[in-house]
Amino acid sequence: MYDYAVIWEWVEFLVRWTHVITAIAWIGSSFYFIALDLGLHRDRDLGLADGEEWQVHGGGFYHIQKYLVAPEAMPEHLTWFKWESYSTWLSGAAMLILVYWMGAELYLVDPEKTDMALWLGVLISAVSLTIGWLVYDYLCKSPLGERPTVLMLLLFVLLVAMGWGYTQIFTGRAMMLHLGAFTATIMTANVFFIIIPNQKVVVADLKAGRKPDPKYGKIAKLRSTHNNYLTLPVVFLMLAPHYPLAFATPYNWVIAALVFLSGVTIRHYFNTRHARKGNPHWTWALTALIFIVIAWLSSVPMYPGEAREEVELDGAALRFAEAPGFADVHDIVMGRCSMCHAAEPFYDGILWPPKGLRLETEAQIARAARQIYIQSGRTHAMPPANVSWMEPEERAAIVAWYEGATR
Repeated sequence: MYDYAVIWEWVEFLVRWTHVITAIAWIGSSFYFIALDLGLHRDRDLGLADGEEWQVHGGGFYHIQKYLVAPEAMPEHLTWFKWESYSTWLSGAAMLILVYWMGAELYLVDPEKTDMALWLGVLISAVSLTIGWLVYDYLCKSPLGERPTVLMLLLFVLLVAMGWGYTQIFTGRAMMLHLGAFTATIMTANVFFIIIPNQKVVVADLKAGRKPDPKYGKIAKLRSTHNNYLTLPVVFLMLAPHYPLAFATPYNWVIAALVFLSGVTIRHYFNTRHARKGNPHWTWALTALIFIVIAWLSSVPMYPGEAREEVELDGAALRFAEAPGFADVHDIVMGRCSMCHAAEPFYDGILWPPKGLRLETEAQIARAARQIYIQSGRTHAMPPANVSWMEPEERAAIVAWYEGATR
């Protein structure tokens, strides 16, 4: 049965790899076209063209022109930049299922916050992503769509509220990841339901010789602008589950909110520069200040004055706790791992338990069985550089315990 855990680990790796690659493609094309559109020269006699730009890359020169109306001959082939977005969301959804739904007992629902059934946590995870898009889409189609600044502020309030809501029932890692998925769902739905359909209407009108209704371009532009400002925070939120200083604090949802603000300041700088409208250096000072506040919040005591009760085991975790060899594995983990994987680590330089994983009790160790097996049994990833001198016999004991429990 150990092959199942190893294969599962590789499946996660391949899906994560796909997700990163497609995200790079999506973000790259998105940022490129935003910069291109802002930087077009519109002060020249270009006939039907709205603007032009000359660029050099890879030893070649590119002459780019943008048309708002049909050129003399509408090309039969158009490159649609949509699959980057769709592939990123689909691979991200696969990661959500593989890691947080299939591993809900360890990664999704925090039993120290709620006694919610795992299936209910998974349901909330799925439904919340859909509800987020519906609320956002309603706001955009309301009269607020004519007031983009107010709309952006309401979107920020919605994101902060969702971050706070997620942290009430989910683990810190899941909160960060879900807030990122919540935002990414809005972004991809913008492409799928609004931007691409509107572009298709415009293309159809152009090919038929009709003058396109400018409202379609205006609507698509609004949604594209939102995507532009949301991209950097989403990247942070996807990376955050790997850094306890970001997610394993009682103020993780505040940290997430501040990240959205820093995303706006950073994009404002680049958008302004690309549009040749100045050089707003103040945005970097404000971004640095926000980051300092984030760093300070990450150092606030994790759970001040709060005694956490151990949760009773059930399901797979109970099977691992009752499997032969668990007592030995418990002693091994306590001796080799718990100096770092503790609520208050006492290994020099470690402030929070790595990955937010605590291994101080039998219940915590049993719930993390697969991670211990992969990281310290099948591989030598943990302890890092084997700083606590885990012996080959101890790794073999971990392998025998896990495989015995999964037979």
